[in-house]
Amino acid sequence: MQEVITVSKLNTYIKQIFDAEELLHNISVVGEVFGVSLSRNVIYFSLKDENATLSCVCFYPNFISEIIEGDKIIVTGSPNYYVKGGKLNFNVNKVEKVGQGKLYEEFLKLKQKLQDEGLFDSAHKKSIPKNIKRIGVITSREGAVIQDIKNITWRRNPSVDIVLYNTKVQGNNAENEIAHAIDVMGEYDKIDVLVVARGGGSLEDLWAYNTEVVARATYNCPKPIISAVGHETDFTIIDFVSDLRAPTPSAAAELLTYSLDDKKAEMWGLFDAFLKASDNFLKQKLNYCDMQNIRLSNDADKLLINEQNYLKIQKERMLKGIESFVNQKYYELGIFETTINKIDPNSILQKGYAKIEQNGESINKLENLELQKNLTINFIDGKVDAMPIKKEK
Repeated sequence: MQEVITVSKLNTYIKQIFDAEELLHNISVVGEVFGVSLSRNVIYFSLKDENATLSCVCFYPNFISEIIEGDKIIVTGSPNYYVKGGKLNFNVNKVEKVGQGKLYEEFLKLKQKLQDEGLFDSAHKKSIPKNIKRIGVITSREGAVIQDIKNITWRRNPSVDIVLYNTKVQGNNAENEIAHAIDVMGEYDKIDVLVVARGGGSLEDLWAYNTEVVARATYNCPKPIISAVGHETDFTIIDFVSDLRAPTPSAAAELLTYSLDDKKAEMWGLFDAFLKASDNFLKQKLNYCDMQNIRLSNDADKLLINEQNYLKIQKERMLKGIESFVNQKYYELGIFETTINKIDPNSILQKGYAKIEQNGESINKLENLELQKNLTINFIDGKVDAMPIKKEK
């Protein structure tokens, strides 16, 4: 019977083979970078070519700026077989940049083409509605992305509806499913905004969102679209075409919803501000009224003094006018009195003249005198009766 060995023993044999092989120590390997991550100052990534991939580990965190997704690099180091996990890693101690990888070159080529056509222009971007009632999400129903979006959205505002269109997020034909979902959801009237989302990954994992078919579907969509693909450092073609880019799917949910608690706090803040503004306004108006009252009181005093002075002047003018009028009338009365005195019969009689009357009428001509009829001769101090006997001229 063949001897049976444990997994640990087998993995230890494999590790000893790698460690003993001098030709595998300090060798250089060229490939395209994908799946870069940094954890506890350790860089994890993979290299690939047309036919294979190699997992790499680098314990020099300062190399992170040289290990860029999609770049073609040469790494120097040694393979290391991890006994406990049964996994082969290539431990990297040197990195040299060769150039951009083929996939990344395709990304840049398509990006430049669409940019030249104007698909990235801000003039074509639609504004995101303020009061959103229903969000359309295009992603896989199997992943954590849709759960994150639901949890954050409904925690912040439970009244918002979420409509999911299930699609692949990577792999064969994923780009066509995503583009079709954008076309369908874009015509759904009850949706206010669309979110195209997936979690992070390598350039290859995110490639469906770097395709022309998805870019053109996004550009032609009548609904506002937010792209929420990958992590904050991941950029895809749809990010440039969409109306707004969210750094993560969770951030997209926060961007599209408002917190009811925050809204209440905002309302109370506005209410407090309104009360303070009203109080300040009332104080200002009361101060204004007090100032106007003082001003009016001062103005009234000034007006009263002015009116008193005016009345005094008018009184003086009136008295002068009355005095002048009276003096004028006295003068006219004197003249009138003089005239009256001149024609007053008594005044004439005082000069020695007498007034002769016959039959109750004054006789001023001899021809009017009737003989043998009584006459009355009026003097200043009395009168006498006489009888005319003869007329002589």
